[in-house]
Amino acid sequence: MAAIDAGELELPTFAWAAGTDPLDAATMAAIAAGVSMRRYASTLEELPPPDKALSVSKSATSRRFVALSEEQLALWLSRSLEQLDLPVVMIDGIHFRDRIILVALGIDAQGNKHVLGLREGSTESTRVVRSLLSDLVERGLDGDRPRLWVIDGGKALRRAIVECFGVNAIIQRCQEHKRRNVIEHLPEELHASVGRALRDAWDSANADLAKKQLQRLATSLQSKHPGAAASLREGLEETLTVQGLGITDALYRTLRTTNPIENLNGSIAHYSRNVRRWRDGQMTLRWVASALSDAKDRFRKLRGFRDMKQLTAALTKRVAENRPAELKAA
Repeated sequence: MAAIDAGELELPTFAWAAGTDPLDAATMAAIAAGVSMRRYASTLEELPPPDKALSVSKSATSRRFVALSEEQLALWLSRSLEQLDLPVVMIDGIHFRDRIILVALGIDAQGNKHVLGLREGSTESTRVVRSLLSDLVERGLDGDRPRLWVIDGGKALRRAIVECFGVNAIIQRCQEHKRRNVIEHLPEELHASVGRALRDAWDSANADLAKKQLQRLATSLQSKHPGAAASLREGLEETLTVQGLGITDALYRTLRTTNPIENLNGSIAHYSRNVRRWRDGQMTLRWVASALSDAKDRFRKLRGFRDMKQLTAALTKRVAENRPAELKAA
């Protein structure tokens, strides 16, 4: 048994408790549970007389939450990413009232999910996206490794990723976003049949066959519905990227859309359900970050995570094939 030097031994848990105001933790837990600022004081246990609870009014609770969530946002979005092995990053815009919050969700080699960063903006502009990507690189995201980027299909988003990461960026367009875009150009009576045709192509294990099916569908729509045909053709091959990498089954079904990010919408809406007025973008960011921080401990591993090694090998091969000849020879 190892010897212990004379004197007091400070336990890490005691040091944490001594340096943390219990009211801070209680405030964050109450808000996560849906307690409004107005009702917060009624949830606390009464103190024995003559002691009285202080700083529990609506305004005091609101100020405490603002301070805590600001600190949480700053710490969370400045943490290092150097130790994360991330073969996949998903980016999508969560439409939050009249604003868009861009969310970057990383998937590590073991299938664990990590919210990497947030950016607030009125549109998914190249400038906003580049700002988000630059922040990720500055915090340690390796830009030289092959990586799958699953995106909603926005041109600004794709352009910024390619500008930042070049041939190391393999793009998968979200099939669900593409389906919605195509359907929006069609009369209601065609929604079901065209939706089935899209699903049939995307469910195929053969990317070349799927491409031919989608091209035939676009041709059939061209005459009467040229807008739908043009929408389908735009970025068509990038809706088939994961199929072309040879990924199948559960991992393919997970990586072909940005649904893992869109599923976070419910967590955000539930967390912020008592907010009645959104004053500015910073307030929106604070609440979104707090909601995601609260949800992260409930994240499940990515479906199909056991095939991540196969994906990593396929990405490395694809990047080697796409690399210019002069770089291969160097």
